[in-house]
Amino acid sequence: MTTITLKEQTQELLQETFPDEKDLDATVRQLIEAEYLRRLRQYRRTDRALSRKYGVSFDEFISQRITREMNYSWEVEQDAISWETAVGGILTMERKLPIT
Repeated sequence: MTTITLKEQTQELLQETFPDEKDLDATVRQLIEAEYLRRLRQYRRTDRALSRKYGVSFDEFISQRITREMNYSWEVEQDAISWETAVGGILTMERKLPIT
């Protein structure tokens, strides 16, 4: 088991944020889960926005070779990278989040 010491200021911030929580481990888990949920929402927003922009899902975007169809424009290439990151991020965050 690892022991971690937090600075007094960090402990105060945690106590202000979670005044009823006495278990530091539970507090840290709540913060991590909140961050995973924030990232998941961000990735889903990106996925929805690009699906609307191109009128297809990411898998269809790839299979239809839309980047090639649009002459590998800078905008489409950037969108493809952002979209791929979002889709991978969604899968990762869903896998890491506890099932509730």
